[in-house]
Amino acid sequence: MKLYADTPTRRARQLVADGLILLWVGFWVYAGRQVHDLVTALRSPADSLTSAGQSVSEALTGAGEQAQEIPFVGDQLRTWLTQAAGSGTTLEEAGSSMGESVDQLALALGLATALAPIAIVVAVWLYLRISFVRAATDAQRFIDAGEDLDLFALRAMARQPMRALAKISDDPAGAWRRQDRDVIRRLAVLELKDQGLRPPPPPTP
Repeated sequence: MKLYADTPTRRARQLVADGLILLWVGFWVYAGRQVHDLVTALRSPADSLTSAGQSVSEALTGAGEQAQEIPFVGDQLRTWLTQAAGSGTTLEEAGSSMGESVDQLALALGLATALAPIAIVVAVWLYLRISFVRAATDAQRFIDAGEDLDLFALRAMARQPMRALAKISDDPAGAWRRQDRDVIRRLAVLELKDQGLRPPPPPTP
C-alpha cells in the first residue's frame, strides 16, 4: 500500500495536510469540551435545589421524630412533619432531574460542536487520501520496468493538457504507435509525476 507520493513536493503537501487535519480535529475536540463545560456550569442551580430539598427533608423528618415525644399531640405532629418532609423530597427529585437534563444537554451540545466540523473536513480528507492511495497502489504495480510505461503514456495522451503533450512531441500518438521509447518515457513521466509517482530508472544503453 502506497500512502504518500514519491515526488517531494506532493509528499510535503500530503504531510502538511495530515498535520493540519490533526490540528483541526484537536481544535474542535477542545472547542466541544469547552462548550460541554460551559453548559455543565448551569448545573449549579440544580445542585443547589437538590441540596436544599435534601436539607428540608432531613430537617422535617428529624423534627417529626422529636415531636413524637410530645404528649398527646406528638403522633399527629410527627405525621404532619413527615408529610411536609415529602415536599423536600419532591424538591430534591426536581433538582436531580434538572441536573440530569443539564448533563444530557451539555453532552449533546459538546458532541455537536466537535463532530459536525470534524466529520465534514475529515470526510473530504479521507476521500482524497483514499483515492490517492488506491490509485498510487494500483499504478505502482505497472512501473516496475520501462516496458510498463506504455500504459502511462496512453493515459498521458488521454488526460494531460494538449500544450503539455506538444512540449514532448508534435505527434505523440504517432510516436507511441512507432514505439518511440524516448517519447513514450517522457509521456509516462509526465503522467506519473502528475500522480506523485517516481518513474523507473531509464534502461542502461
